[in-house]
Amino acid sequence: MRILGIDPGYAIVGYGLLDYDGSAFKVVGFGAITTAADLPFDRRLMAVYDDMRVLIQTYHPDEMSIEKLFFNTNQKTGIDVAQARGVTLLAAAKAGMPIYEYTPLQVKSSITGYGRAEKQQVQEMTRTILRLKEVPKPDDTADAVALAITHAYSLGTRQILAKVVNRR
Repeated sequence: MRILGIDPGYAIVGYGLLDYDGSAFKVVGFGAITTAADLPFDRRLMAVYDDMRVLIQTYHPDEMSIEKLFFNTNQKTGIDVAQARGVTLLAAAKAGMPIYEYTPLQVKSSITGYGRAEKQQVQEMTRTILRLKEVPKPDDTADAVALAITHAYSLGTRQILAKVVNRR
């Protein structure tokens, strides 16, 4: 199964592509979609959408794992990120890709076993799990890779639960 992890944004969209066979990961690639700060916002959204479509068409992921948004103090930024997240979801939906959402707490718990883990702990565990020499950069990319791992672990749990239910 090829999983596309996404950390949504409009300036930087982190992505991570992993193949997962139920027991091992293979890193397909990771990076970031970026938009220029001097572009009008609608053009930034269009760039995110277009680049996401190219990413999907190039790598043919089976499923997408994306971070659920929560609004902190800056609602304007949150609304802008939500709009960028929307065009990202649209690209996946138009490709017929199933989409799964995870909160930061779920990612931290999945990767480190502790829901209040620090960002550096999550990044280091992500590096260790995938046997990478360095933590993916920028942080948005590392977060996206962690989202892909979280989804893979969730798949494993769902498969185990399905087997248990089917035995009854």
